[in-house]
Amino acid sequence: MDRSYEETLQYVNTNSRPSELRITDMRVADIVGAPMHCTLVKIYTNQGLVGYGEVRDGADRKFILSLKSRILGENPCNIDKLFRRIKQFGGHARQGGGVCGIELALWDLAGKAYGIPVYQMLGGKFRDKIRIYCDTDIEGKHTGIEMGKALKKRMDKGFTFLKMDLGIDLLYDEPGALCAPLGFVRELKAASSYNSIPRNLDMNQRIARNRDYDMNNVPHPFTGIQVTEHGFDILEQYVKDVRSVIGWDIPLAIDHFGHIGVESCIKLARRIEKYNIAWMEDMIPWQLTSQYVRLANSCAVPICTGEDIYLKENFRPLLEAGGVSVIHPDILTSGGILENKKIGDMAQEFGVAMAIHMAESPIACMAAVHSAAATENFLAQEFHSVDIPWWEDMVTGLPRPLVDNGYIHVPDKPGLGIDELVDEVIMEHIHPDYPGIWLPTEEWDNDYSHDRLWS
Repeated sequence: MDRSYEETLQYVNTNSRPSELRITDMRVADIVGAPMHCTLVKIYTNQGLVGYGEVRDGADRKFILSLKSRILGENPCNIDKLFRRIKQFGGHARQGGGVCGIELALWDLAGKAYGIPVYQMLGGKFRDKIRIYCDTDIEGKHTGIEMGKALKKRMDKGFTFLKMDLGIDLLYDEPGALCAPLGFVRELKAASSYNSIPRNLDMNQRIARNRDYDMNNVPHPFTGIQVTEHGFDILEQYVKDVRSVIGWDIPLAIDHFGHIGVESCIKLARRIEKYNIAWMEDMIPWQLTSQYVRLANSCAVPICTGEDIYLKENFRPLLEAGGVSVIHPDILTSGGILENKKIGDMAQEFGVAMAIHMAESPIACMAAVHSAAATENFLAQEFHSVDIPWWEDMVTGLPRPLVDNGYIHVPDKPGLGIDELVDEVIMEHIHPDYPGIWLPTEEWDNDYSHDRLWS
């Protein structure tokens, strides 16, 4: 029986027409505990394809919603074009989240439109599986032996690379361990519970929270905090005890030292370099290039930073100056999948390895996996959700378990490799300030500003 052209199209997969693909909508859902607050993103198209993105923990959802009008009606396969249009609205740390969230979803859509995995569009892969390093936290007062036992459990799960914290919070209650303006450490401890400013606070509560925020955001050189020899003894013993449990064969990276000046950082590095530390991470603000150079030249521990740096050009000063041995971008801060690969490629020119920070949902995880697969000098990717039983349940289409014996296998499915997001699981962990998911966002369709950066 003869059919018209239009009738025939009803039986044809029109997703095979990527040149006619257009963005029609963007919606979000905020969840908590995965392991932190993050905004999941869906970008819809005229051919029924949906791309998945994510905004990093702590970033306001308005960062991405305000960009909706800049991409509506556009072909998502023109990733670089759209990224160049919106990247001016990103920034360092969580401020880059909106741009990165869109960039991830564009790659997912392009891969689905052409029927190929993201890594293949980046030039192919250097590896079939991605080494995962396991970050491990212990709440409250604890010892190095206890941390060592927690890390040993990670090794029993097959992880081949570890990371822990070694902060001055371990010294808050130890007399004579920290030297600082009198009362400052006590105030800092009291403010350390700061996380966010809920919208339902009254003015006095908001003032108190803002004060806590300010306490936790004094840059390292300005706190006046120094670690004493007694404090260094405690921290060194902590690392020694950890090694006594996990042994010497597995790499151990260290993070979250606290806001101490570069002099104390140098002393601490020299104290613990004998324990074969894989890297010391974010010891001082990443912007302080000359201090990073001084730190790197003063010890034998590899120095690492990068999770708060936005765009390739902002990694260059640290690399050119020789301030780091490892860079550590986050896919939701660095600029997204392609920018992350460019950062890794640039670091390779300076003999610097690239690890990847990742404490987010499976969306950001898989975006990082594809970027890592396509980057030759990749070292290891973070995983911060081992103890979250529902983490994998948020999505379908990925292998179970996703992290298998310390690795994630790079999927060959189109896009990021995720089939669908599971709304039932997302609803169980929805942010209380944003109780709905995938609600209409028409109010952002015509948002406008004069975007041009030149006259």
